[in-house]
Amino acid sequence: MTDKIEQKFQEKGLKLTDQRRTIAKVILESKEAYGESDHPDVDELYNRVSKIDPKISIATVYRTVKLFEEAGILTKHDFKTGKARYELNDDHNHLIDIKTGEIIEFVDEEIDKLQKKVADKYGYKLVDHKLELYGVKKKTQ
Repeated sequence: MTDKIEQKFQEKGLKLTDQRRTIAKVILESKEAYGESDHPDVDELYNRVSKIDPKISIATVYRTVKLFEEAGILTKHDFKTGKARYELNDDHNHLIDIKTGEIIEFVDEEIDKLQKKVADKYGYKLVDHKLELYGVKKKTQ
């Protein structure tokens, strides 16, 4: 995946510095280390990055996250928590528990088909999508 990040940077004429590479590594390893529902904000990314390289400033993390977002590597989410959260840009949806903040990632072929159908209906080719569902856990009986 780091190769993919390097390729996107080259396409945009950007240089992947050692500090940016470290930040990319932390982002890439986030789900492995912290689980599928990990969508860190910039402060959390900075905490993780500074454990690897204490010379990386929070300003560098902010600038790098913005660059990664502009390059299409990261997706920014609001999730109605007051802080922007980030994750790698891949094709999945989110179900967010508004009481606990738990985030469940899912892929559903029926939803994907329906989104394409809606785009077709209005004369569009679907090139991207973002689906966030908000709810509360049902009480079990």
